[in-house]
Amino acid sequence: MGEPLGREARQRIEDIERPVLDDRSYRITTLPNQLEVLLIHDPKTDKASAALDVNVGSFSDAEDMPGIAHAVEHLLFMGTEKYPKENAYNQYLTSHSGHSNAYTAATSTNFYFELAASSSKSAKSSPDSTQENLSISKEDSPLWGALDRFGQFFICPLFLEDTVDREIKAVDSENKKNLQADQWRLHQLGKSLANPNHPYCHFSTGSWKTLHDDPISRGVKIRDEFMRFHDKHYSANRMKLVVLGKEDLDTLEQWVDEIFSQVPNKDLPRKRWDDMAILTEKELLIQTFAKPVMEMRNLMLSFSYRDEEAFYESHPSRYLSHLIGHEGPGSIFAYVKEMGWATGLGAGGSSVCPGSGLFTISIKLTEEGLKHYKEITKIIFQYIAMVVEQPPHQWIADELIRMSDVEFRFKSKVAPSRTTSGLASAMQKPYDRKMLLSGPSVIRIFDEKAIREAMTYLRPDNFKLDIVSQDFPGGWDRKEKWYGTEYKTEKIPEDFLAEIRQAFESKERPAGLHFPHKNEFIPNRLEVEKKEVDEPLKAPKLIRNDENVRTWYKKDDQFWTPKASLFVNFRTPLPTLTARTQVIAGLYRDLVNDALVEYSYDADISGLVYEFSCPGTGLSMCVSGYNEKLHVLAEKVLLQIRDLEVREDRFKVCKDRMLRGYRNSYFTQPFHQVGSYSKWLRIERIWNFEEQLKEIEAVTAQDVANFFPLFLGQCHIEVLAHGNLYKEEALQITDMIERTIKPKKLPPSQCGGRRSLILPPGSNVVYEKQLKDPANVNHCIEYGLYIGDSQDRALRAKVLLWAQITDEPAFNQLRTIEQLGYVVFSGVSLLETWIGYRILIQSEKDCHYLEGRIEHFLSSFNKRLEDMSEEDFEGHKRAIINKRLEKLKNLTQEGNRFWNHIFSDNYDFLMSQEDAAHIEPLTKSDIKSFFSHYICPTSPARAKISVHLIAQAKPKPPTAQEQKTKCITMLATILKAENIKPDMQKLQTRIQDISNEEQNIGEQIAEKILLHLNEDLKLEKEQVEKVNDEARAALGVAETPDALVNGDGKAVHGIGNGTTPVVIRDEDVGGWKAGLQVSKAMRPVKDLEEFLEAGAKL
Repeated sequence: MGEPLGREARQRIEDIERPVLDDRSYRITTLPNQLEVLLIHDPKTDKASAALDVNVGSFSDAEDMPGIAHAVEHLLFMGTEKYPKENAYNQYLTSHSGHSNAYTAATSTNFYFELAASSSKSAKSSPDSTQENLSISKEDSPLWGALDRFGQFFICPLFLEDTVDREIKAVDSENKKNLQADQWRLHQLGKSLANPNHPYCHFSTGSWKTLHDDPISRGVKIRDEFMRFHDKHYSANRMKLVVLGKEDLDTLEQWVDEIFSQVPNKDLPRKRWDDMAILTEKELLIQTFAKPVMEMRNLMLSFSYRDEEAFYESHPSRYLSHLIGHEGPGSIFAYVKEMGWATGLGAGGSSVCPGSGLFTISIKLTEEGLKHYKEITKIIFQYIAMVVEQPPHQWIADELIRMSDVEFRFKSKVAPSRTTSGLASAMQKPYDRKMLLSGPSVIRIFDEKAIREAMTYLRPDNFKLDIVSQDFPGGWDRKEKWYGTEYKTEKIPEDFLAEIRQAFESKERPAGLHFPHKNEFIPNRLEVEKKEVDEPLKAPKLIRNDENVRTWYKKDDQFWTPKASLFVNFRTPLPTLTARTQVIAGLYRDLVNDALVEYSYDADISGLVYEFSCPGTGLSMCVSGYNEKLHVLAEKVLLQIRDLEVREDRFKVCKDRMLRGYRNSYFTQPFHQVGSYSKWLRIERIWNFEEQLKEIEAVTAQDVANFFPLFLGQCHIEVLAHGNLYKEEALQITDMIERTIKPKKLPPSQCGGRRSLILPPGSNVVYEKQLKDPANVNHCIEYGLYIGDSQDRALRAKVLLWAQITDEPAFNQLRTIEQLGYVVFSGVSLLETWIGYRILIQSEKDCHYLEGRIEHFLSSFNKRLEDMSEEDFEGHKRAIINKRLEKLKNLTQEGNRFWNHIFSDNYDFLMSQEDAAHIEPLTKSDIKSFFSHYICPTSPARAKISVHLIAQAKPKPPTAQEQKTKCITMLATILKAENIKPDMQKLQTRIQDISNEEQNIGEQIAEKILLHLNEDLKLEKEQVEKVNDEARAALGVAETPDALVNGDGKAVHGIGNGTTPVVIRDEDVGGWKAGLQVSKAMRPVKDLEEFLEAGAKL
């Protein structure tokens, strides 16, 4: 226990079980208001974080106001009594290299942030800093300022009237973003068909209808209802706070005390749902057939199950999920996969809420599998019967115990916000506080009784069945209320149930179903030779470099974990020579992975994984995890790569999966699609999904069998061996790779280089593409500016700093103020040798309109730069430098960084340090010149290319009253941002004079706003123009520049001169790309000879 610290004596728990390499200090304590706190002191961190989890979520939504918990989460960000400016929190975080987020779950709402631990890059702790010799004042710690702003969310949120409607709109946009996503649609269908008396059946996201229109129609004052929800459910004793910083524990406790002791405590009980099941007799033994948006075929069995929060020392459901979800020999999956019926399987139990749980088994079906879903269901029950008829096996539990212990002992650090958010959530569970870190993952005991009890839930009378298919069985006669999913539901036929019971009760079952064998991949040798170094190496050494092979190596010198990574690239231009060869390479990759499923599964669940892929430069393999048996898995994968038997039955399965994958890509959210089109337009030789889709039908199994030996027959091998390996082992593995594949030498001149297209100065290109989902209402734009060569360090530094400066303003202007859409993003665009800047928006507003608003934002930024103080400018520099110099958290991050630099052909291992060094001397004048030349829409030197993805469907237009209501709250937001005192009474009087029968009510409202600004508020001309423009934008009636649209609404075709856009579509792209110059190939930052370790083979 710690000392009282001069305050009242309170319990402090510090001897918390932790990973062996965890050098942090921990303290759990409870504030006087019963708010439980976990403090984490990490003297070496360069990032600080905090998270607060409240024990209230969507299960507490009012029956007549679905989504209220989610909406309240949004509104807490929108200003507090102490910090009333609504973006004050995000501005503060952004200025300190930070970010924030939140989520609403079923029983909790989780808020978190992360930012720089020090106020300047000079304020770094030395490696031997301890909590005794490290003292940081409030003024020097960004964490204090963030905690103070964060804490006010829970002390004195404002719920400002003008933010309520706007955040309901944000929630509504979030919901609309998900309306065509099968993951959301099918999950909600399952919820809607659950026990109607259990809150699991709720619609949790919320929408404009549920949070605005319906409550208003009942006479509800929305703001009052939100405040009532907050007052009713938010209480200090329901909150769990985690704070991670470099400050010592006493300082952190003092700060937390000072801020969070002010959170009101209402002594509310922890919410439980003990006396209601998610699935009752009415919902069990039902079969539901659902029609998805995408081409998919799934079978899912859901069993009514218990809440296992109290069983955290034994985790009984993990015994069951380990066996039922196994993919090795003897498993359900191996059996039905060999039958050609399945491509994937998952199983697991979940404590949905305190008092209720579900156990689900889900199988991805092939076309044949869908025809045999009844047989598959019976096979599942045959396997369950085999498991439950025997006592739980000690040796199986021992494997799970051993592996969970190893995983926890050598758990690596992750981003601080992941740590704080995850632990704040875990603190809501009843873990022994000394086991808070280990409780969620470590299995400690073999509890035979608890496992036997868990088995009793997996019965033929305690499940429901779901089948998902676009084609089977047809005749869907119902639509789910919230997402419109078509489905039909009925009692499982009695004859089918009888067959299931027979399968479950019979002792006869296929010989192919049996318990798994003992797992030989569980690591035993976990020693690490630890040699302290003054400074970890920032680059691997080149230990072999000849005509056939190049090997890079670095032994772990800072994380000291018994893990390693092996990256291999077989470089050859053949896989991407044509769209057809790219399809063949993709099928070859899938067939290799398909053939390795059973063998690799034991390795996978033992912390040793592999990946085989076909990126643009050839074929790649990665093996990573515990190093003891890394070479064993690597050799097996290599042999499969070399000796693949292309079976016709597996080829058909893989081809079908690839076809569906390509076709389904058209139905993903538009902002997920836009990047592939941007990439296609920026690289000379690349094949998009449509070009590959045209080729795949004609490709045969024999084509793959004939072609893949050519991929491997002549290639250059590049290797990175990294982690807990010796140099000799790295060279031996390299020899094994070369000996196994035996490729012929590929001359460097035939390897091909990484190049991008060069967009000439004055370019103004718009690529238009109609989206294929007929029900999607969201357009998407990626507005891209080409800046130059990504290897130009000075130019790169300016792009990075510019992106930092515009990050928060772009989001605040385009999303918060103008409300263009839920998805708004800005940042650096990097692709091969291309470096640029982009703004992405997904919105119900059309792309030409969005383009105009982006142009307006950029045009107006010149004044913002002029007005920016030197202090703010230096703050942005500090923020981006801190980001670039952020410490690596674990071995995986370091390995991936090294491999990315190798794989990209630049070998720029010191890129982050060089970026920081080139950002440091930049002045405001430098960025103003950069803006004028590369960014400003009127610059004749600017090069722009926009991707417009155009929706087919149109959203329901708002009513006249909705537009009137929106305009009042919207204008209040805009005036507040401009520090102008509003007069809402006079505005309302003007707006209500407008007839609801007006045809063009948006324009009418805009005219009234203009009169209000001039006559009621008597603003200066410049203020009127700015506020009026933003108001028109938020109303959706801002003018689109003539250069974007002509009189008949069609895009203008013309010669690019920086103002008139050249519009291209699919049929134009080939000719347009042919007219552009191609960049120099990516090149090493220095001669590779300089990376050679002394004595390396030449």
